[in-house]
Amino acid sequence: MPIGIAVVGAGYWGPNLVRNLYASQDFDLRWLCDLDQERAHRVADRYSGVRVTTEFEEVLADEGVEAVAIATPASTHAPIGRAALHAGRHVLLEKPLAASTEEAAELVRLADEYGRTLMCDHTFCYTPAVQYLRDLVAGGDLGDVLFVDSVRINLGLVQPDVDVFWDLAPHDLSILDFVLPGGLRPIGVAAHGADPIGAGVACLGYLSLPLPGGAIAGVHVNWLSPTKIRHMVIGGSRRTVVWDDLNPQQRISVYDRGVDLSPMGGVSADTKRKVNVSYRLGDMHAPALPEREALMGMVTEFAAAIRENRPPLTDGRGGQRVLEVLSAASRSQQAGGAFIDMGTRPMAVAQ
Repeated sequence: MPIGIAVVGAGYWGPNLVRNLYASQDFDLRWLCDLDQERAHRVADRYSGVRVTTEFEEVLADEGVEAVAIATPASTHAPIGRAALHAGRHVLLEKPLAASTEEAAELVRLADEYGRTLMCDHTFCYTPAVQYLRDLVAGGDLGDVLFVDSVRINLGLVQPDVDVFWDLAPHDLSILDFVLPGGLRPIGVAAHGADPIGAGVACLGYLSLPLPGGAIAGVHVNWLSPTKIRHMVIGGSRRTVVWDDLNPQQRISVYDRGVDLSPMGGVSADTKRKVNVSYRLGDMHAPALPEREALMGMVTEFAAAIRENRPPLTDGRGGQRVLEVLSAASRSQQAGGAFIDMGTRPMAVAQ
């Protein structure tokens, strides 16, 4: 039987959730809840049988509602999600999971306590390209991950309430959490942001994330670029993969190219290690990938996680790990770009 669900929030992202949930055979979309009743009607009236309310309590009073999808401002995620979990509902939350790491940890704890599914809508993780990246890393095709370079830049939109890190970087961080074995667990975080136009928040910036094993990830985000770039390079000891999200003809390119080091002579504490550097120049492979809407893949995964009583691929703990890195980035900026050691701060454990 379809799972009864309600959407809370009819603003920017809510209509996309409404469209996909209504089209899904896994769900029975029963309610759209928004404080602006007229706006909610403009969205819901296109879909027969979807009721509109301004009162979340009315949604929770409907015993046919088994799950709630929340697409409201981040500051409201925790109270709405908390109320839904207390009422025994499964919860899907738009990113970020909450407005603080403490609120995120509380939502994860409540979901565990009540045995409910808590999922974060990290939509990019359900694109065929990012799922291919995950399979490459998990299957060992790249070897050991040595570095990640990610660029997400465009012109606007300058946000009044969050800086560019909180606006754009969650996409890249959620992808890293999805792709890297064990999730995103950096040794530390250093963030350098700038506000050259006087907007009051950082409009461009760079994140540096040293990873266990000597690898490093770098994320560049920018609201001021006249060109739009969505580009990620994951370099491994065997192969390197390039993801260009704006090139539908060739989103993924896998290169059998890299640098090999061969030791020369003995190595001791008193002598500097000598190496031969050789450059491996092999073939490039561009796999054919299907084109499908990632949001429908996310909706399908939410239903499967509920029915199979398992954590979804982008569960609450993944959302919590992304928030912990963003919070550390804010502390780093406040300290002039200082390195924030994450080793002294326990992070959410991947399941």
